[in-house]
Amino acid sequence: MKTRIAILICALVLGLLLYVSLAHAEGPSARKDATAAPVVAHSHDADTMRVQGEQRYRANCGRCHAAPQKFPPRMMATVLRHMRVRATITDEDMRLVLFYMSQ
Repeated sequence: MKTRIAILICALVLGLLLYVSLAHAEGPSARKDATAAPVVAHSHDADTMRVQGEQRYRANCGRCHAAPQKFPPRMMATVLRHMRVRATITDEDMRLVLFYMSQ
């Protein structure tokens, strides 16, 4: 019983720390980084990036995850940063998947 309570407390503390660190990192003073969704000037470029992003999603993410929902770019960038290590994807793959997931 004491072990379960200790595990629950540890999980709550870790969750709180993760929440605080993400809230701080994504605050208004957060710096722009490479995971920000790229701005595309032409619709042809956007279509090309979307297709490439979908292909890379299917190759890297689709093995474990179902068809994606659309998320805000900030949320998706956070998810991709965490999954990048597990899926061993490149910066270019991450950028294209972020564009695909946030369009």
